[in-house]
Amino acid sequence: MLPERDACRHTGPHSKNNWIALPLPAFVLFLYFCKMFRSIAFILILISLLTSCGNYQKLLKSSDNEAKYEKAMEYYHKGDYYRAEQLFSQLLPVFRGTERAELIYYHSAYAYFEQKQYLLASYYFKRFSKNFPRSQYAEECSYMSAFSKYLESPKASLDQSTTYEAINELQLFTNLYPNSSRVEECNMLIDELRKKLEVKAYNAASLYYKMEDYKAAFTAYRNVLKDYPATEFREDILLHIFRAHYYFAARSVASKQAERFDEALNAYEAFAASFPESRSLKSATNLRNAILKEKQNLSSL
Repeated sequence: MLPERDACRHTGPHSKNNWIALPLPAFVLFLYFCKMFRSIAFILILISLLTSCGNYQKLLKSSDNEAKYEKAMEYYHKGDYYRAEQLFSQLLPVFRGTERAELIYYHSAYAYFEQKQYLLASYYFKRFSKNFPRSQYAEECSYMSAFSKYLESPKASLDQSTTYEAINELQLFTNLYPNSSRVEECNMLIDELRKKLEVKAYNAASLYYKMEDYKAAFTAYRNVLKDYPATEFREDILLHIFRAHYYFAARSVASKQAERFDEALNAYEAFAASFPESRSLKSATNLRNAILKEKQNLSSL
């Protein structure tokens, strides 16, 4: 017969299996109590949540505005911005014209901000700065209105209406508070937003080029240079303006080709003069030479 397993040999202080030494009934009882206590804790948490929700719903329906105000502030400082904002929205018309209105507007705006509802936050920050121009928070809220719009600005491929609004508000802030410590940051944010507009304009022009709508392409590229003269895409833009003019001329009717080839040659000169060390200059020069030959052929007809 095989010897019986020694239950104690796994109970040493360095054993990884000490729990195996528990008698089976005791082990089952241990698991039962663990499960029971977990269930009790879950039930207590659930009861607490349900009670809290019940009290909150009662408070929303209550006419006790003092209690609402105190609880809204409590929720706000605990980071429960949703409940705080719900109560603040009820209190705004009640306390309009009182000293408390300023704090309610202020905290309501930040409650939206903390929930990342930036457009609503911007709206309430702006209302605050208009309703309380002499408040100690007026400058802060004017900035936060613009900053909220900045945060709402979408990526370059999407509609940039909010980006333009953010730039205008940031610029307005710097005009209203030229000595503010936030002016430098505002200027940095404006530059970042303008860069996004620049990228969008450049991508739109490039899309025209890829679609072989060459007239629209070189027109759009020129607008990018006009609106953003210091653009980092300047070399690429001048090169594509030249190429777009060439393809546009090559596809034109014979009676207009000579004139349009001349426009392409002018575009080449602008590129070569601006970027004489460009890696693309050789290919551009080859294309220029091809244009000259085509002009000769046209003149011989």
